[in-house]
Amino acid sequence: MDDNGTDHESRQHVEHQILERDRVTIVQYPDSQAGKPITHAEVWDVNATYGSSISDAENLYSPFSSQMDWEIAQWAKLHGLSSTAFSDFLSIGGVNEHLDLSYKNSRELNGIINKQLPGHPKFHHEQIIVAGEAFCIFYQDVLECIKVLYGDLDFVDYLVFSPECHYTDDDETVRLYSDMHTGKWWWNTQVRTSCETRRDNIPIIISTNKTQVTVFCNKTAYPIYLTIGNIPKEIHCKPYWHAHILLAYLPTTHLEHITNKASCRQSAANLYHACMACVLSPLKKAGLDGLAMCSGDGISCHCHPFFACFVGDYSKQVLATAVKTTECPKCDIPPDKLESSTAPFEIHDLHAILDTLATIDVGDLEFVQVCRDAGIKPVIHPFLERLPFANIFQAITPNIIHQLYQGLVKHLLHWLAQGCGPIEIDVRCQRLPPNHHICLFMKGITGLSHVSGAEHAKIFCFILIHGLLDFLYLAQYLCHSSETLSLLDEALVLFHDNKQIFVNLDAYHATNHKDEFTQMTQWLECKEKIMHHAKFIRWRLHDNPSHHPRPLELSFDQTQTLTKHPSAKAVSFQSLVLDYGATYIHEALTRYIVQQNHLDKSLSCRHLEDLAANVLLPFCSDAVYHKIKWLSVDARGHGDPLVTVDSVHVKLSLINDGTRQSVGIEGYRVGQIHAIFLIQERDAQSLFPLTNQPPRHLAYIEWFTPFPSTPDSRHGMYKITRIVCLGERVASIIPVSNIACSVHLIPKFGPVAPHHWMSNNVLEECDTFFINCYIDRHNFVTLR
Repeated sequence: MDDNGTDHESRQHVEHQILERDRVTIVQYPDSQAGKPITHAEVWDVNATYGSSISDAENLYSPFSSQMDWEIAQWAKLHGLSSTAFSDFLSIGGVNEHLDLSYKNSRELNGIINKQLPGHPKFHHEQIIVAGEAFCIFYQDVLECIKVLYGDLDFVDYLVFSPECHYTDDDETVRLYSDMHTGKWWWNTQVRTSCETRRDNIPIIISTNKTQVTVFCNKTAYPIYLTIGNIPKEIHCKPYWHAHILLAYLPTTHLEHITNKASCRQSAANLYHACMACVLSPLKKAGLDGLAMCSGDGISCHCHPFFACFVGDYSKQVLATAVKTTECPKCDIPPDKLESSTAPFEIHDLHAILDTLATIDVGDLEFVQVCRDAGIKPVIHPFLERLPFANIFQAITPNIIHQLYQGLVKHLLHWLAQGCGPIEIDVRCQRLPPNHHICLFMKGITGLSHVSGAEHAKIFCFILIHGLLDFLYLAQYLCHSSETLSLLDEALVLFHDNKQIFVNLDAYHATNHKDEFTQMTQWLECKEKIMHHAKFIRWRLHDNPSHHPRPLELSFDQTQTLTKHPSAKAVSFQSLVLDYGATYIHEALTRYIVQQNHLDKSLSCRHLEDLAANVLLPFCSDAVYHKIKWLSVDARGHGDPLVTVDSVHVKLSLINDGTRQSVGIEGYRVGQIHAIFLIQERDAQSLFPLTNQPPRHLAYIEWFTPFPSTPDSRHGMYKITRIVCLGERVASIIPVSNIACSVHLIPKFGPVAPHHWMSNNVLEECDTFFINCYIDRHNFVTLR
C-alpha cells in the first residue's frame, strides 16, 4: 500500500481509539485529599436555604401570587420584551384585572424582583483614572460569581475536583486530553499547591468580545465572561445551561483627547489592565489562602480559584499579554518569521517580562526604552502581576473563528481570485449541489463584505485547502490523544509545504438609551434572579433535584426521523418517474419484493429479473416523503433540546450496507435518493411473507461506484462516478433506516466550469465527483 493509504489507516486507528472511550485507563491524582470535603463541616440544603428567604413558604410561586403571576413575570423578563412594551400591555383595559397580577407595570415587577427575590451578585460601579480622564467600569464580585457556578444545583453531578490522566491503553502510552482536568496544567498546578491538605483547584476561564450595548448612540463595551474549568466543556458550549456569567463591562474609548498615537495606544493598554486588575484582584488572596465553597449538594470544600485560561481574539490577546500588534502573543518568534514552520521559538518568559515592567520607577523614558528592548508595551501594573500561578502566555487559547476562519478566508479568497480569476471562483460556487451543511452563495463569494464568522465557516465547507482544513477540523475534536496532536502537526506541515503556490500568486437593545450601562446591569440582575427562581420553583414542584450521569465526551449519536404525515399522499408511478426522477421505480420495487421473498436463496441476475417480471403490484401510487432529518440525541437524559444536525431533501446520502464501522468508510456507499415512500400495510401483507414484513419507509436510490481503496493524494477526497450499465443508471430499493447521513459532492469541473451546469442540475449533468469530507465533523471522521 502507498504512503497515502498507510497515513489514512493510521488516522482511522487514532480516531477509533478516541471513540472507544469505554476502554479508557484513568490514573487518579495521588493526593487522596484532592477534592475531599471539609471534615465536620455542616451540609447545607441549597434549595432549602434559598426557600427560607421566601416570604410565603406555602405558596409554591412566592413572592408571586399565583402560577399565572409567576409565568407572566418570567415571560416578560426572559423573552426580550422591553419595559415600556410590558407596561403598555398591562395598561390595556381589563388585562390586569382578568389576569389578577400582583404588579401593574414594569416598575412594580422590578420592585418585587429586587426586594423579595434572594440576591444574585450585584454589579458595582467604579471609575478608573487613566491619562487624566475617568472611565466607568461595571463589574460583579468575581468570588461571588465563582460561588454561583460552583454551587449551582444543575452542575452538582458534573463538577470535577481533581486532575486525572486518561490513556487509551493499560500500558499508559497514548494519553487522552478532553476536559481541563485531563490536561497537564491542572495536574502540575495541583502539585505546586499540594503543600496543604483539602486543596481543590478552581480554574478560572475568562473570555471577552466586543459587543454593541445600544444602537442609539452606538455605544460599545467589552463584556468579560467567567466560567470555571470544573464544569465539563460540553456544558460550557450550550447556552441554555447558563454556565457562563457576565463578570464585567469594560469601557471602550478611542481616547480622542490624546493626540499622540503611541501615547494613545499605551494609555488604552493601561486602561485595560487597570480595569482587569480591579475585577480580578480578589483572586490574589483567595488563590493563595483559599476559601470555603459549597457545591450544589450542600458539601463544603476548601477551594483555591486560579486564573487559568483567557479566550479572546487576537486584539484581546495582544492587550492581555502586552505584546505589540503583529507579534505573536505566546512566543518570541520574530514577526517576519510568523509564516515559518521551522523557525525556532520559545514561549515568552513571564517572570522576565514582569521584571521588566517592574522597572517603572527608573523614569518614564528609561522605562519605555527597557520595554521596547524587551518587545512589550510599557504597561503600568499588568493585571496578572499579583495573581498566583497565572501565566498569560500559557493561558491564551487559539481562536478558531477569528484566527482560522475569519483570519484566513479573506487571504485565501484573494489568493484564489489571483490564480483562477474571481469570475471562475464565483461560477463554481454557484454550481455546487445543495446540502444541509452547505450555504449556496448564488452571487459568488469574491464580492462579499462584512462576512460573519458563521459565513466564513460555511465558505470553508467548499473552499478546500487540504492541509489547512485538516488542521481546522482536527483542532475542533472534542477529545485529543497524543497521536491526534501529531496529526495536527502533520496537517500544519502539509499546509506549509504547499503554501508557496498562494504566496507566488500575490506578492443589547433593552434600554431607553439613557445611562445605558446602569440600566443594562440592572436588567441583567433582574433576569438572573428570575432564572435562579425558576430553578427553585422547578425543584419545589418536583420535590427533588434532577441528578444526571456525567456527560459523554465525544459522540455522533443522532436519531433519524421523518414527518408524521407524508408530503404527498398519492403520487402515481408515472409522476415518480417524470417529476422525481425515479426512472425505474417499478422494476426496482419488484426486484426488492422478490429478494425479500427469497432471502434463503442466492438468485442469479437472470432468475431475479424473471421472477420480478411476474410480480403484480396491487397499487399504482405511493405516499411520498420529501425530507429525512437527523436529530441530536439527548444521551444524558437531562432535557437537552433536540436539534436538527443533518437532513436530506431527497438528495445525496451515505448508505450503510450493514457492515459499517465507528470510523472510516468501510460499509458505506454513496447514493442519490430520488423518492422516499411507504407501502400500505394491507399491500405489504400480500406482497411479503408475514415473517418478513418490510420496514415502514423505503427509498429509491441511484448508486455511485464504491469508494476506491485510497483517497486522491492531492486533496484527500475520494473520487466516485455514477454506475451505468448498458447506458442506464443502476438503481435499487433500500430501507430508509440504512441511510446514515447526507453527503456533499464536489463536481469535477475541469479547467473551466461548464456554463450549462447549475446548482439544481449539476448532479444530473456531471458524471464524476469528489466526496466533500469537510462539511461537518461527522463527515470528516468518516470520510477523511
